[in-house]
Amino acid sequence: MPTDHRAGFETQRAEATARLTVDGDLPTWLRGRYLSNGPGQFEVGGESLEHWFDPLAMLRGFRFEEGSVRYANRFVRSEDFAWARERGRVRTAFPGTPADRPPWTRLRQTLTGVFPDNPVIGVRRLDGEFLAVTEAPVGLRFDPDTLETTGRVDLTDGVDCDLTLAHLHHDPDAGVSWELGVSYGRGATYTLFRRPDDGGTPTERTRVRFTDAPYIHSFALTGRYAVLTVGPFGLDTTTLLRGAFTGETFLDAFGPLDGSLRFVVLDRETGAHVGTAEAPPAFVYHHANAHETDGELVVDLVAYPDERAVTGLTLANLRREDPALPGGDLVRYRVPVPDEADGDRPTATRETLHAGPVEFPTVNYDRVNGREHRYVYLAETTRPGSSLPTAVAKVDVEGGVERWSEPDTYPGEPVFVPAPDTAAEDEGVLLSVLLAPDRGRSELLVLDAATLTERARAPLPHRLPYGFHGQFYGPHTPGRSVA
Repeated sequence: MPTDHRAGFETQRAEATARLTVDGDLPTWLRGRYLSNGPGQFEVGGESLEHWFDPLAMLRGFRFEEGSVRYANRFVRSEDFAWARERGRVRTAFPGTPADRPPWTRLRQTLTGVFPDNPVIGVRRLDGEFLAVTEAPVGLRFDPDTLETTGRVDLTDGVDCDLTLAHLHHDPDAGVSWELGVSYGRGATYTLFRRPDDGGTPTERTRVRFTDAPYIHSFALTGRYAVLTVGPFGLDTTTLLRGAFTGETFLDAFGPLDGSLRFVVLDRETGAHVGTAEAPPAFVYHHANAHETDGELVVDLVAYPDERAVTGLTLANLRREDPALPGGDLVRYRVPVPDEADGDRPTATRETLHAGPVEFPTVNYDRVNGREHRYVYLAETTRPGSSLPTAVAKVDVEGGVERWSEPDTYPGEPVFVPAPDTAAEDEGVLLSVLLAPDRGRSELLVLDAATLTERARAPLPHRLPYGFHGQFYGPHTPGRSVA
């Protein structure tokens, strides 16, 4: 087993439950569940999968109660998982790995819109139940204590779309989530809709059609607007269709499109297309936050120079001793509120808040989402030769950065949990799953969000592959976006 970043891309087949030994001091107010998702198995039928988004999903769960922590991990029992384990084959085309099926079956899957149901990106809560999700038509229901898969939920029901994005925004005051659905045909159509927390019928707000097929992974929300950040990178749908016969995949079809970076501004209440602003090309996975000020929108996000942010994430590259990866920067765009009636597209300006490589931006979501913020937390790569982050960074957008790091370890996404009854934006803790290959395990890391000093850690009974996104659900924390 490698004792560097490559251990983050190795299969862990063991499923465990355990009470963890906590070294340090957990806050007395820290009660609830930290649930996260990510890769678990990187091979099917003895052959390695191709892309970081392909592996079979594994849930990780931590329950905090009275200073103790209960841990569990478990594979999501999707149809893709069953095929892989029982038949040693890939059931549907993953982003970088073709389906191990006859060409006529692959063609039927393509024409009828059969998507993978392997939910490897994140988790969400809907109608009191917990779902593992990805960019797919379905979410897989699971028990939050045992992580056992208990059913399927059609996330496209009531929405005119082929699939929904895993990244959404939660508005606990209104009791709804704001989400994006997508359909691919001759181009792409993105549908902004609002879904009640109780699982009621979604309400479509607007549909945005593109003649090409740009890839959108997340979006930003302000008090009045939804902002779709549309980069000039996406899919050649002809290549996708041809892939039924050639084995070409999403990865093969992904590349640059003509045009610029676009900020498509939509009115949340009316669904009206307010207008579109432009900026030089960039690729975006994740937004930190956005807000309105002085007739413009401030949008903070992680921006990459080009499509290598997707195409460079092959497992062969990530497992290299010296991987070739583009670095994302935390940047701020100032977007003039456009006026569709004018017919002009104003230009958004760009400012680098913190040079990367950084990813997985998070904020005190309950307090600042859609409003002015001061702090952004990120996973940062500070050591050369690593394809995984090596530090947690706290960026003050007014200037300054603090870091936590430890030699030969790789912290995951820093999830902010606010302290109750506080006015301070940075009062709380950060939860992160730390990969410690030289110790042959992963560890739950708890940092003070104000100072980035370590408050506690709890060793896991084994090593976990490096994960993607998580959520904390507690008595005063109803869940954040996965933006």
